[in-house]
Amino acid sequence: MFPKTPLMILMALVGLSGCASHHGAPDKAAPAWPDTGYDVTRNLTYTPDHWPEKLNADLYRPSQTRAGGNPTVLLVHGGGWERRSREDMSGIAEDLASRGFAVLNIDYRFAPEHTFPAQLHDLQLAMHWLHDQAGQYNLDTGRISAFGFSSGAHLVALMALVASSDSELNAPHGGPDTRPIAVVAGGIPADLRAFGSGKLIRQFLGGEQPDMPEVYNQASPITHVTDNAPPFFLFHGAMDMLVPAKQARWLRDELDNHGIENEFYEMHLRGHLTSFLTSGNAVDRATDFLLRHSARAMTSQSAQTAAGSTPQ
Repeated sequence: MFPKTPLMILMALVGLSGCASHHGAPDKAAPAWPDTGYDVTRNLTYTPDHWPEKLNADLYRPSQTRAGGNPTVLLVHGGGWERRSREDMSGIAEDLASRGFAVLNIDYRFAPEHTFPAQLHDLQLAMHWLHDQAGQYNLDTGRISAFGFSSGAHLVALMALVASSDSELNAPHGGPDTRPIAVVAGGIPADLRAFGSGKLIRQFLGGEQPDMPEVYNQASPITHVTDNAPPFFLFHGAMDMLVPAKQARWLRDELDNHGIENEFYEMHLRGHLTSFLTSGNAVDRATDFLLRHSARAMTSQSAQTAAGSTPQ
């Protein structure tokens, strides 16, 4: 019998929160960045005037600013490419901001009114906005990561992998500035070809797979993995019936095949929704992952600056 009261449901979810396996966990702990307060600027428009739809975002900025700019995360919600809003990710945005990240939590266009690659273009514009506004908001453009759940995970992964390749999807809005230094993807549909022509996929891509196989191929992040891909942190419910966990495993295998650093936080006894509702430990581990790669990028930047200033 399932629990019937909100308190019992909450207790059941909390009880599940510790049941997970962390594959590829690092040997070293993340850098010890102290917790900080944060401010939120809401309803910033990140799209230009000519864009088909005005799109807004909330920008979270830590109170403790860092020399050279704060590391930054582009945050993208799920909802089957057709619904929900950035409000779903506000808790994660707060967690990241309290650990020292600036966070741009965005909305994007929905299917079926807007079909692929419209949503990819929205994310690419958001990344360019972060670069263009970096000076005003004290953002470090050399340390921008991306984090998404479900369809949001699909979109951040696709954006990152496309930007790491010579894919034609880089035109006209992609390019080097749309490549994050690291990616967190929860509940990711990594290979859309495996879903056949289900309603959500069909309305997102604009048709049936037999009629447009190349579009299904292009829209699948797994087909864009190269040796230049950024590191990935994947988390997924092992009992996910909507987006089977094998999707994350397939992507991890492909990343391994190309020598790309990755971690997989497998959440046992969780489905798609419960893996999001009980994602606290996964978000903590994902934040540690982003901290490590932000610190690594800062070290690399310092080394490049020193090398550039050395007399020849």
